Amino acid sequence: MPREFEHTDVETLVRDEPKGSKHQLRLWLRLLSCTNLITAEIRQRLRSEFEFTLPRFDLMAQLDREPNGLRLSELSKRMMVTNGNLTGLVDRLIEEGYVRRVDDPSDGRASVVRLTKAGMEIFKKLAAAHEAWLATLFNGLSPEAAERLMKDLAALKHSVVEVGIAYDCNQ
Repeated sequence: MPREFEHTDVETLVRDEPKGSKHQLRLWLRLLSCTNLITAEIRQRLRSEFEFTLPRFDLMAQLDREPNGLRLSELSKRMMVTNGNLTGLVDRLIEEGYVRRVDDPSDGRASVVRLTKAGMEIFKKLAAAHEAWLATLFNGLSPEAAERLMKDLAALKHSVVEVGIAYDCNQ
């Protein structure tokens, strides 16, 4: 059963709500808002400057990190999308000459997806632009503020992982 449907007793939820949770709700909404704004801007710039989508960029970024290629199942896990959605993306990138499927050297029945030379060249341009866009978007943060934010977000990530592990263990 999905977590959001496990509790049906609202009074229990409210009673067990940690102190200061309104502040935490506002923080969550602020994080979500920032993520959505940044993602929308990156999507728009990829589309207008390169006629590229963010999912295609993300797939190529995964392949850029793995010169020997990745199986679709591993790509799917890393990108958190279904194999079906991924297959369509891979097929389009193959048609455009940016990726190719090759036999998996460790298992002849499987294949891996790799960037082609053209894929490496376009990804280099995409990645440089992406990095510049993020630098522009984050320009309002001082280096000290950015470092504090990184540390705070690392602490938040640790907290979320720990709570998630404890929650899963109690199931």
